[in-house]
Order: sequence, then C-alpha cells, then structure tokens
Amino acid sequence: MAVLHAAATVALAKIAVFQPTETTFVTSVALAVLVGAAALWSALDAWLGLADAGRTWFIAALVAGPLAGVLSVIGRGVFVDQTGISELGSALFGGAAFTALLVLVPAGLGLLVGARLRRAGGEQDPDAETRADEPEARPQPQKRRPRVGPTG
Repeated sequence: MAVLHAAATVALAKIAVFQPTETTFVTSVALAVLVGAAALWSALDAWLGLADAGRTWFIAALVAGPLAGVLSVIGRGVFVDQTGISELGSALFGGAAFTALLVLVPAGLGLLVGARLRRAGGEQDPDAETRADEPEARPQPQKRRPRVGPTG
C-alpha cells in the first residue's frame, strides 16, 4: 500500500507541474483508486477469513504512512522537481497521517463488507456433493441409567 500511495503522490506532483489545470480531476481519480484498493484488498482478506485481518490492516496503515512519505519524497526528488530532504519532515508527519487514515478507514469498511459477504453466502463445503448420497450417521440415543440414592 505504501508503494501505491507513493506512486500516486509522485504522479500527482508530476501532473501538477506539467498540466496544472488537470489536477482536480486527476486528484479525485487517484483518491478513488487508493480508497478502492484498500477497501477491495481488505474485503478479500475478510471474505477469505484470514486470521487477525483487522490487526494486520491496522499495522499496515501505521507502516504505510511513514514509508509512503519517504518513498514520495524520493520519487519527487528523482522524477519531478529535485525535491530535497527538507520536504521529509512534512511528508513524515502530515503526509504520513493522511496516508495512514487513507489506508485504515477504507480497510475497516472493507473488512466489515467482506465479513458480511462471507456470512450471507454461508459456509460452502466443496465435498458436500459427494457426501449427499451417503447415509448420515445418526447418533444413537443413550439408555437412562437408573437413579441410585435415597430417592429411589
């Protein structure tokens, strides 16, 4: 997720330099792609029933924030406008917080939706068709043991 966010930041910076009139639409599309990627990926994790998916996405958001900040400063420095180390502070604090929220909130929604999809479809058993013809083993009722004691 950090690489995706850094690539979007660098692409938006490049577009802002060379085509400043196109930034509103491209920014909206980039945010939609980033939100959709986090939501879809987390929904797939919940749908597949991965253990501790919520904790994994929380940690991923915390790691993606600063890592995307560092990668975006490097990417802008190499590909856009020779951005220097002076931009690292704002990228690590403001940009990292925004990126972490941009990963965490859609991931939380995706986890909720993915869990609902799993319950709505029910548990699918791939061997259910082969076992449908077999007679079911019914538990045998157990005989009652006589009570022993003062009451009888």
